[in-house]
Amino acid sequence: MATILDVGLMAVVFGANTVLAAVLTRFFRLKLHTQWGSALYTAFIVPVVLVVTTITTFSLGVGIDLGSTAAVLGLMIGLPMALGVSIDVLYVTPPEEYELPETTD
Repeated sequence: MATILDVGLMAVVFGANTVLAAVLTRFFRLKLHTQWGSALYTAFIVPVVLVVTTITTFSLGVGIDLGSTAAVLGLMIGLPMALGVSIDVLYVTPPEEYELPETTD
């Protein structure tokens, strides 16, 4: 049976995965100068990072039994990735709109 602590810790992991997805998406959008590059890196690298964090935290005994692998993939990887990418793309100023100072070498 799931306790309030287990559900709370699982919510923390969900929130951490969402923040991690948003930060990684932002990092790729800032460092890669093409739209396709940042989209491909976001689509293929962010889920791997989220799988690693999910496996690590679940192996430590955090969270509740969701019953199936598909439920874990959907709830702990798919949904945080969708939220993180949406937060970065829709609510954060695009990197092209920032004015950076000239660099002198």
